[in-house]
Amino acid sequence: MAEAMPSGSGSIRVYGPPDDGPLAIRGGVGGISFQLEELARGAERVDDLAARLSELEVEVRRIWEDLVPFQNLPRWSGTMALSTVGDSERSLQAVRTELQRISSQVRACQREYEMAESLAGTARWMGIVSPTEVRDSLANIVANRALDGKAMEGIMSSLGLEAEDVKRRVEEEPLVWDVLEQNGALSRPLDIHLEETLPVGLDASPAGLLERIRLIDARGAGFIEVIEIVNGGDKAYVVVVPGTQPAGFGSGGQNPFDEAGITEAMVYGSDEMSVAALQALQAAGAEHGARVVAVGYSQGGIHAMNLAADPRFLRDYDLRYVLTAGSPVAGINPAPGVQSLHLEHRADWVPGSDGAPNPDTSDRVSVSLSNTPRAAEGEGGIGIGHTLSTYQDGARLVSASNDASLAGSTAALGAVLGAGGAATATRFSLSRAKAPAPNLHAADTRRQERGYGGR
Repeated sequence: MAEAMPSGSGSIRVYGPPDDGPLAIRGGVGGISFQLEELARGAERVDDLAARLSELEVEVRRIWEDLVPFQNLPRWSGTMALSTVGDSERSLQAVRTELQRISSQVRACQREYEMAESLAGTARWMGIVSPTEVRDSLANIVANRALDGKAMEGIMSSLGLEAEDVKRRVEEEPLVWDVLEQNGALSRPLDIHLEETLPVGLDASPAGLLERIRLIDARGAGFIEVIEIVNGGDKAYVVVVPGTQPAGFGSGGQNPFDEAGITEAMVYGSDEMSVAALQALQAAGAEHGARVVAVGYSQGGIHAMNLAADPRFLRDYDLRYVLTAGSPVAGINPAPGVQSLHLEHRADWVPGSDGAPNPDTSDRVSVSLSNTPRAAEGEGGIGIGHTLSTYQDGARLVSASNDASLAGSTAALGAVLGAGGAATATRFSLSRAKAPAPNLHAADTRRQERGYGGR
């Protein structure tokens, strides 16, 4: 684990993102942010203790002043008592001063880290990267013949195309809204049909959960899966969401996981998909308040993460954990207490398409993978770094890691699902409602309201 000590921080030590072989870990209990949060909490306690000592100093000083009239008594009863109380006051002052110095160092360390993060964000926005990042990106591009995650992240950030900015522009710009409407990319209600229920053997490790995505994707276009498993006498559920299922020029059709589904996920916060997930859980027998794990790959990871930010979903179910692979989810802010693990391969440009790194928090662990990419038959359409096989290999490395953040994250997953075992899978087919005819009058109204004039 690399040490990272801001200048002027004295003896305070924090540690940078650790590397565990081909894994670079950000966030979690081993992340810098969590370390500084813990230090800040410690500094608050130190401040409280220093304040109490300051009060004691005042009290001891009062006692010393009360003893002054007795200093001419025999030494053993007067002067000695006065001297002892005076020494106590000086000792209290020394301890208080040291505690205040330590608190000041901690807070200075935290301020410098926050400033460094801010400067790094500004550098990313300006397209400034380190020579090491440029070298590594070029190596990835040459090896994989595609942009890598860091390069894509830098490009999107420098163009002002971070996920939050794109969402705001779509909401505010009538021209963009018109294009989406005319191409059937606006969010539309989903029809859901229960297709089958079958017994399965669930491997509840991250790699095993990603295998469920492979299986549901093979079942057909537009399918999701809800798995019920009993852990410690309580039922828990896994919602499995596949990645993008390309339709080419036919996107915006019935399949909610086609290319238009990316817009639904990133711009509309998976509004309709969240409703479908609620309906699927209810149809699978999940009771109100049941514990849930959401798993998604690529586009499916965005949908899964959006569940963690949807108050409707969280009112009905106790979403404990989200696992994503190859998904741009930096702009999604989950509810407090939801644990998440994000796998992002260094050679995969897709996770970088939101233009920002994932936040470094105690509940979110992001792993940048550099294991050798590989593609099973039918994979690799948008780059070998984005294949599900590559992410499953990385997930196995995560499970084998002793890193504190990863161990804590996988333990949180195990607390919900256990080790897996006999389970019941219920599969649902989803389809978009037919797109309404473009409302040209409404489009003109939006243009006029924004000052663009008529068509």
